[in-house]
Amino acid sequence: MKKLFILIMISITTVFGQREISKLKLPVIFSDNMVLQQKTDAAVWGTAEANQKVVLKASWGKSVSVKSKEDGTWLAKIKTPKAGGPFDLSVSCRDESITYKNVLIGEVWLCSGQSNMEMPLAGWPPADTIHGAAKEIPAANYPNLRLFTVTRAASSKPEKDCEGTWNECTPENAASFSATAFFFGKKLMQELNIPIGLIHSSWGGTPAEAWTSSTDLSAIPKYKEMLEKYANSKEEYERLNVWLNQLPQIDISQNYSEVIWSKIDLKDNECSIVNYDDSKWPAIDMPANWDKIGLENFDGALWFRKQIEVPETWLNKDLILSLGPIDDMDAAYVDGVKVGGFEEPGYWQVERNHIIPAELVKQKNLSIAVRVIDNQGGGGMYGSADKFRLHLRGTAESISIGGSWKYLPVAEYRNGMFYLFSANNLEYLNRPKLSIEISAYMPTTLYNAMISPLIPYNLRGAIWYQGESNTGDAELYKKVFPMMINNWRRDWNNQLSFYYTQIAPFNYGEETSSQLLREAQLQTLSVPKTGMAVTMDIGTIENVHPGNKKDVGERLARWALAKDYAKKVVVSGPIYKSAKVENGKMILSFDYADKLEIKLRDGKNNFLITGDDKLFTDAIVEIKGKNLVVSSPNVKEPKSVRYCWSNIEEGTLFNGSGLPASSFRTDDWK
Repeated sequence: MKKLFILIMISITTVFGQREISKLKLPVIFSDNMVLQQKTDAAVWGTAEANQKVVLKASWGKSVSVKSKEDGTWLAKIKTPKAGGPFDLSVSCRDESITYKNVLIGEVWLCSGQSNMEMPLAGWPPADTIHGAAKEIPAANYPNLRLFTVTRAASSKPEKDCEGTWNECTPENAASFSATAFFFGKKLMQELNIPIGLIHSSWGGTPAEAWTSSTDLSAIPKYKEMLEKYANSKEEYERLNVWLNQLPQIDISQNYSEVIWSKIDLKDNECSIVNYDDSKWPAIDMPANWDKIGLENFDGALWFRKQIEVPETWLNKDLILSLGPIDDMDAAYVDGVKVGGFEEPGYWQVERNHIIPAELVKQKNLSIAVRVIDNQGGGGMYGSADKFRLHLRGTAESISIGGSWKYLPVAEYRNGMFYLFSANNLEYLNRPKLSIEISAYMPTTLYNAMISPLIPYNLRGAIWYQGESNTGDAELYKKVFPMMINNWRRDWNNQLSFYYTQIAPFNYGEETSSQLLREAQLQTLSVPKTGMAVTMDIGTIENVHPGNKKDVGERLARWALAKDYAKKVVVSGPIYKSAKVENGKMILSFDYADKLEIKLRDGKNNFLITGDDKLFTDAIVEIKGKNLVVSSPNVKEPKSVRYCWSNIEEGTLFNGSGLPASSFRTDDWK
């Protein structure tokens, strides 16, 4: 009973963000190399012994003291000077003291969103690369640009701390940092000539509601039931974390970008051997995503095993093991010998074709074992059945290896930590059951784990690149996105500047109308102190991760330079304002419309026009000063004009600053 009590207390401390309060401690957002917002009362907080004096002293000549509360928590505000440094900041309580060194004072921005914000400057080769990275990375020695990346984590309740650390911008640190955020920060640093601090907190594939608090989302009926389940699952998660904390663990939260995945020892090598007893493993028909076995929210490592009988004529000949694409990483073995694998992130779209050398094909029965590691949801060997085959190399001969495979999870990856299950004892099968699994793709979970711990660290504003995961319900996004912006502003008690990227053209398929999501983003400009970077001209319709992140970051920086730092720069391409009909033509007016220009794509201007029949036809477009005159000989009385109104049509309308117009429509027809 004593042991169980201790484990429960450890679990409660770990899961629900309580910190040991007998010693002085600050959240990890405070570290050497940090940037504090200039000319403000900077919030600094933490825990200490109860009812004790906590003193902050800064080498820029300011000091302040506060008394810790009964529970040990404290929050102080210290005045910061104009941009400069480096400085030291010391925090002390009784006989304890922490000193942060190489602290800069400057401008601090939060950079958040999904994969297009998360995508690092080094890219995700081979398919997803960043234009110009080969030159940018070696040159990225910028001591006045400081970078902090929040380690991925999800939680059912608001947390008090996260994982991460501040670093100076070096080629190594820049390579693993958000490319969009890097280009944004670099532009500000160069134009303002002051230190810039970037806090990067993003997670690929996640919807806006994951980044919004339960306080706000509970007002939307769609989310109310799930939020109630979170509240009722507290005891379940306590039990799960008690169980997990008894397991061997590998912490990669502090060096995630440097991890050599093939070197991680998950204590599971026996799963590859020929005579390993997998008789008690469950089975699944392959190929398949993990969601088919109830693991849609599971990150970690799974082994898959199958016995294959090959034709006798194949003996002593090279074979090819084809597994289709695998999300994310794999290591494949035949009779206990490794024959191939992609053991670094970024290859989830690459089809696996591993050569089995002739010396392994000595008998008809072969044991195939594949370990798959997924570290961000949606794992599995997910290709089509016709790609899941064994081939006789150099011939057209092949056999299917689909159908029933044995599988077993051997490690779970949560919040920067691997928890190792014993493969021999089938430990995973004893994992406590949950009525609801918490993941990054569910409402409020990322706000809780990756935004809440940063509050109230002083910021100038935020940049945001997200929306692809909300294309299925643009109407809901019209509510959630502004709600999220106002949620952050309320919780920071600051009318933060908020600049975001409109999603680029991409072939989402016929069932998705991403232009409606872009319209929702366009309409969000009605929220005060917002701005939108348009990417209609720099997308790649066959890749949801455009490689041109430099223009994205610099277009976001335009908004900040103009609105926050009074620089005279054009912030946007043409933004549709109004329309009127004259003499059978529709006249459109725009904001940011100096020196309008049409650049045809494949001979088309991508404007459509219609009358009462709602049958849109290609339009003729004339530029008249800051207006466009749109017409068609087939439409005598125009009722609506639409521009780039599809998933894939790319921008043709620009202003004199070379900035593209957002897609738009003059109607609101369903």
